[in-house]
Amino acid sequence: MSEIGVAKRYCYNELLPFGVMVTMESINVALNTLFKAATSRGMSYHVFIVYAYSVATIVLLPAPFFSRRSRVLPPLSNPIMYRIGLLGLIGCLSNTVGYTGISLSSPTLSSAISNLVPAITFLLAIIFRMEKVTKSASSKAKIIGTIVSISGAFAVTLYKGPTIIAHTPSISLHKPINTLNSEDQNWIIGGLLLTTEYTLIPLWYIVQVQIMKVYPNELTVIFFYNLCVSILAAIVAIFAEKNPSAWNIGVDIALASVICSGIFGSFLNNAVHTWVLRIKGPVYVAMFKPLSIVIAVTLGVIFLGDTLHLGSVIGAIIISIGFYTVMWGKSKEEVNEDVPSHELPTTENVPLLQSYKSDRSE
Repeated sequence: MSEIGVAKRYCYNELLPFGVMVTMESINVALNTLFKAATSRGMSYHVFIVYAYSVATIVLLPAPFFSRRSRVLPPLSNPIMYRIGLLGLIGCLSNTVGYTGISLSSPTLSSAISNLVPAITFLLAIIFRMEKVTKSASSKAKIIGTIVSISGAFAVTLYKGPTIIAHTPSISLHKPINTLNSEDQNWIIGGLLLTTEYTLIPLWYIVQVQIMKVYPNELTVIFFYNLCVSILAAIVAIFAEKNPSAWNIGVDIALASVICSGIFGSFLNNAVHTWVLRIKGPVYVAMFKPLSIVIAVTLGVIFLGDTLHLGSVIGAIIISIGFYTVMWGKSKEEVNEDVPSHELPTTENVPLLQSYKSDRSE
């Protein structure tokens, strides 16, 4: 392979996935801020889910038409549609129980429990044979890096420490929202619901990887996924939201939140995650979850006037160490998989991180 080909392959398989994942985590922080502003003014989160996913479905409406014209893709058979339906059910459940869990506890508890996503994803990936655990240095690096990264994320969430940069009080990403809390909070039920949400998210990753193996077209899969979530969320909202006026939204922050979340969240975010899942695997995607806390703290200090505490700095350093430890382990693993031995060299353009492909034994 020429040097130009190697450089292109490195950019496609390494730099581009890393860059888009960091970008999407930053966008998600901004979308969370918009969502909090909308719900603080009384918008129902049940209605929000329906509208946001409906916007994404409308934007992706041409996707199935172009996929049918492709001679490379297999037909959308019933087994594939059943898997996409399962993906939609998981997505709808995770959104519903997540917002309900926050309403019974607080966003702070949600942030703490979300740090379990990398560990649960790693465990599920091992169970479904998408990740290998051996005595090699790369495997140990992935395990140690995951534990270190989660520890750093908990440090950011649970430990404040002395103030480093002080600002006047403002809207914070970590402050509880009045509309999402009640005086008689049920922390036990809320914690169980949030744990359920962050168990469903890794399961979403696993199912999505399985779908990408048989139908590698991100936009078409995400279209049908958003359509399923829209329908299921509408059914839930009809029974959960008793006030008909909750479906009315004006030309204000609520409308901006719905449109931005639909385009940049339900559409772009899910499409990017699906693409990265296909070429890098579920553990790689999950490792950006603790990194999002660092991004949230950074953007909060710069744009929202949040106060920077020592715990945030220490946690960010720990997360960075764990994150890059996992990345080193994966890069080491990829090198070994690209050239298994000196006797059997290959020039085949094999996608990186094939450890999650179960068809390697065929």
